Amino acid sequence: MWFLIRTAFWFSMVLVMLPIFDDEATTRLKDEKGVELTDALGAAAGAISYVGSLCSEKPDVCVKGAETFTALGSRARKGARVAYGYLDTQFADETQTKAADTVLTGTITSNDAALTDTISRIPIPLPRPKNI
Repeated sequence: MWFLIRTAFWFSMVLVMLPIFDDEATTRLKDEKGVELTDALGAAAGAISYVGSLCSEKPDVCVKGAETFTALGSRARKGARVAYGYLDTQFADETQTKAADTVLTGTITSNDAALTDTISRIPIPLPRPKNI
């Protein structure tokens, strides 16, 4: 979730900075009224305090929001897994794919003792246990 927020923030910063490289846009922006930094910081502080007090005023909104973000995160992970699988079938070398599969499953068949001792099994994250 935080990855998406950070990505959106930095993407918006890139969009804000792009007019610097265009002379016509730079001259147009000089003629427009700008925003003061203190005004922007005050608005951001107000938005943060409002969101912080929202959970105390309406806890059901925060509960539903957390459930929604959890569901979206799960779907994003599944979508990333599908995209990775598609890209893997399109661009991966077959020998590299087989080697990666053997490493992930822990079935390395190598005569190199140092390799099999140090990388005998790579831990794979397990799903969180469901609360009962």
